[in-house]
Amino acid sequence: MKSKFIKSLLIVGVITILAISLIGCSQEVVVARVNDEKITKDEYYDQLVAQNGQQVLNALIAEKIMELEVKKLNIEVTDEEIEAELTEMEEYYGGEEEFKNFLTYVGYSYDDIKNDTETNIKLKKLLAPYIEITDEEKKEYFESNKVSFDQPEQVKASHILVETKEIADEVKSKLNDGEDFAKLAKEYSKDLSNSENGGDLGYFGRGQMVAPFEEAVFSMEINEISEPVETNFGFHIIKLDDYNEGEEAVFEDKIKDVEDALFQSKINDAYSQWYTEKLGEYKIVNNITGEISDPKSINQEKAD
Repeated sequence: MKSKFIKSLLIVGVITILAISLIGCSQEVVVARVNDEKITKDEYYDQLVAQNGQQVLNALIAEKIMELEVKKLNIEVTDEEIEAELTEMEEYYGGEEEFKNFLTYVGYSYDDIKNDTETNIKLKKLLAPYIEITDEEKKEYFESNKVSFDQPEQVKASHILVETKEIADEVKSKLNDGEDFAKLAKEYSKDLSNSENGGDLGYFGRGQMVAPFEEAVFSMEINEISEPVETNFGFHIIKLDDYNEGEEAVFEDKIKDVEDALFQSKINDAYSQWYTEKLGEYKIVNNITGEISDPKSINQEKAD
């Protein structure tokens, strides 16, 4: 079972950077105008602080505590660990290219995600001592979620999607005459998401395609090319590239996946426990609210 993409608990928004970058200027800075009316840097900053200030500051404090704890405990993250996590993410999104397309869509760079992945791994290592997973929990979780661990029946297929039956028949005729499927996909297919890759749809299971397409592809033999199949998207000519028969999961083979799933289910509670504990170990001065948290003073008061 592939783990879901894990967002860092400590991501600080761009809004923080904007605010901090504006603080250093002493003269009046105009960040926007409405006709002749000015919106100044001070107005902008005050609004940012009022709406997001404490939340962002708390995130920065948490991040700084994490950095100090990582340094204190000599926690290291290897390139191999980062690459393994990134590979798993890529597989979840359907491959490296699809994953990078997703990052572009959400406005995230590959370097951003590498940095966040390293942060997540460090956080997992910090929290590991706070998470206990028993053998009984593993077996119970596996039995309760067994379907998600089973390997479903899958096919790997390619297709050429065209608008009319006449064009579909033309393409099919060329295929019957021995022309290359991938070449014709580039030339004819209107599915631009995969036409340059020979119409490759990758692996998929039942329930992921529209009914006529699914019915056709799951009845084919490997390397067989279908007659034109009509769906609400148009007419498809399908080539079955591979077939994987479904397989029932065995607990002993899935222990690592079960442990990962249970770890993720416990990580939020573990983080709360860890962070509360660490807040009591560091002196924190909040110059926005004027609050000071000093464990030495608290311990001295208790002693008195």
